[in-house]
Amino acid sequence: MSIESVRTVLVVIPTLNEAAHIEDVLDTLARGWDPRHKVRVVVADGGSTDGTVEKVHHLAASRPWLSLLPNPHRIQSAAVNLAARKLGADADVLVRCDAHADYPDGFVRDLVATLERVQADAVVVPMDSHGHNCVQRAVAWVSDTPLGSGGSAHRGGRHSGFIDHGHHAAFRMESFRRAGGYDETFTHNEDAELDCRQRALGSRIYLDADIRIGYSPRSTLRGLWRQYFGYGKGRARTVRKHPGSMRLRQLAVPVFLCANVFALVAAAWLPWLLVLPAIYGLALLAASIGIALKQRSTCGMWSGPAAVTMHAAWAVGFLWSMAFLRQAPWSASHADPLVFDERLMRTEP
Repeated sequence: MSIESVRTVLVVIPTLNEAAHIEDVLDTLARGWDPRHKVRVVVADGGSTDGTVEKVHHLAASRPWLSLLPNPHRIQSAAVNLAARKLGADADVLVRCDAHADYPDGFVRDLVATLERVQADAVVVPMDSHGHNCVQRAVAWVSDTPLGSGGSAHRGGRHSGFIDHGHHAAFRMESFRRAGGYDETFTHNEDAELDCRQRALGSRIYLDADIRIGYSPRSTLRGLWRQYFGYGKGRARTVRKHPGSMRLRQLAVPVFLCANVFALVAAAWLPWLLVLPAIYGLALLAASIGIALKQRSTCGMWSGPAAVTMHAAWAVGFLWSMAFLRQAPWSASHADPLVFDERLMRTEP
């Protein structure tokens, strides 16, 4: 695939109650398109009740490249698959966007250029977290540290290169189709699971550290817990579906939680075991103070509570899923490609 051979780019934006953000996202994504490309944007809505559907209908009247697609399954993985099946048969590139992210001008154009420049099958991008209240800021700051993300390349990463997984942005449609699209039974970690299948089928994933998006974390620790509990559950299913896909930094999270719980329980007989949770607590405190000083904000003191929430929720979700959920292993020899709807069914604007 070359830049000259790319004719159609399909951009899919899954939504659910995004009336406050959808117009800004659409306007940003529309800036800087390559005039040689036909770009089609579809908002795949999962049943919004806040006026998102009506707003997209209104915007589509003056934007011929925009359409709305109802997503009866509601979740993001199903939304992208549905759009690809219904509207992607003639698309060379599939771009996935989120209504809550901040995108740079020329985002779509630059993704296509990177696909060609490095001859990748998929391009992923780093996320730069930011926030408005103290919890969001603390989550953003600690997420870009080894304590928060374990050194994950797409969390604030600064080095481009081929990697195993990252925040999804663009695919060669043929690669996405060959892998079968997203597993629609996954509500979390569907991106990493798809990356496992893509790599097993010979596709290469490239992180472009020069194409960066902004992201706003959860604004409360309760919301953060629910989010990371889901991440942990999804990762456990991915590990069962793709044995060997677990990374050491991920395995360390549930192992360390179990070790700390054991230390606290057994400390009544072996008090010296309290050294382990004490070291963890001191590390969290040191990170909080260090971030507060670096950012010159007392909000940095929330970094420790944010980190322990992410660690514990992810570990509990992972262990719960490993104990109670079942997932059959996947084999490349039984890969089912995504089947397009050749009728290219459209929704009315």
